Amino acid sequence: MKTVAFIGTGNMGGALARAAARSGAADRLLLANRTTEKAQRLADEIGGEVCDNRTAAKEADYLFLGVKPQMLEGMLDGIRDVLEARTKRLVIVSMVAGKELDVLDKLLGGLPVVRVMPNIPVSVGAGFTMLVPSDRVTEEEKAFVKTLLAASGTVQEMDEHMMDAANGVTGCGPAFAAMFVEGLADGAVAIGLPRKDAYAYAARMLIGTGELLLQTGEHPGTLKDRVCSPAGSTIQGVRKLEERGFRAAVMDAVIAAWEKEF
Repeated sequence: MKTVAFIGTGNMGGALARAAARSGAADRLLLANRTTEKAQRLADEIGGEVCDNRTAAKEADYLFLGVKPQMLEGMLDGIRDVLEARTKRLVIVSMVAGKELDVLDKLLGGLPVVRVMPNIPVSVGAGFTMLVPSDRVTEEEKAFVKTLLAASGTVQEMDEHMMDAANGVTGCGPAFAAMFVEGLADGAVAIGLPRKDAYAYAARMLIGTGELLLQTGEHPGTLKDRVCSPAGSTIQGVRKLEERGFRAAVMDAVIAAWEKEF
């Protein structure tokens, strides 16, 4: 019998709780949130139980922490005595941005911790979640967390020192991609396409291109070359993007996002 609890059921916490519910791996799902009504709505949707933070900390086998970084220590102070009184093994799954394993280890008194960093598409089951377990986490426990999150999209284990760099693409990238979709749509509207269609066509194009690159393993530059016919329309568009520094701007955006982490 596995009890999985969530403290914090906002956008990311709620999305991962939905994935955990769809996995069927949890025998009980406990949901705690500052706003009880939000937790209750989620519980009604996925079949979980609403509880407070202390109950979640007392009864969980796997406890997901989905609070804001500045709220973490205060929240932990409120459940520390419960955690210290436990005799049953507990695995913490931290979604708390910017809190690395060594920091979490000190705050949690040496409990086994799995650090995860999901992105916003997890809300529709098409996300990318980076995962790093501490040395105290067993292979079985790590595999169980991956099972819980599988319905949220891709789950990728990686070295912790790579997470911040990858987050500039996986975590921040959806905002950059949304701006690209918006720009494509604005251009299409300017030449006569209805806006609703323009957004849909641009988004579908982005999905299809990503899937093509993943399935074929083709280099993005090679795909670009294949689409650019001699004296064709695509190469003229590429020329304009290069004139405006498109690739350099995207590179700078990823680097700026990474630098903000430090």
